[in-house]
Amino acid sequence: MSISRVHLKPAVTALVALLTLGQPGFADETAVSDMLTALKEAKGPEAAQIARDIEIRWSASGSASANLLLKRGEDALDAQEPQVALDHFTALTDHAPAFAEGWHGRARAFFAMGEYGLALEDLKQTLALNPQHFGAIYGLGAILEQIEKPEEAYDAYKILLNLYPAHEKALQAIARLEPSLNGTRL
Repeated sequence: MSISRVHLKPAVTALVALLTLGQPGFADETAVSDMLTALKEAKGPEAAQIARDIEIRWSASGSASANLLLKRGEDALDAQEPQVALDHFTALTDHAPAFAEGWHGRARAFFAMGEYGLALEDLKQTLALNPQHFGAIYGLGAILEQIEKPEEAYDAYKILLNLYPAHEKALQAIARLEPSLNGTRL
């Protein structure tokens, strides 16, 4: 019996490696990394398309039920029903706590409800799971502006522009905040 275990170890190791490396998540991580690199150089519509492609990859949970909860939450936000969205996103974060998009969606629902502290907490969780989540970084900046912390908002937008230099709303926010923070140039 011990002889067959010895022979199975390399086979099991090879099978585990094949299954792990062959999973879509691994390929998606590599593809997203490549897209994030391309995003740093892209401009205009090309940058927006790359960003959208990244968001699509990030929103693929690998679970049909998680994907359904995400879609229902997004649909509720689109219909301006933040409480309904919050219910779906909360179910999603309970079901898949390691899925950053659930936390990001819930933060957006809290923001729509004016619950900025709760939104900030969920954005922190989003960024803990996905530090390059440019949507969450933008949301962080927007909330910091809303609660009158312009210096911190400015810093968040600058971080975002390091990841996604063509982000139009972040560029507008920087232009809006810079004169009051750094003074006007003569």
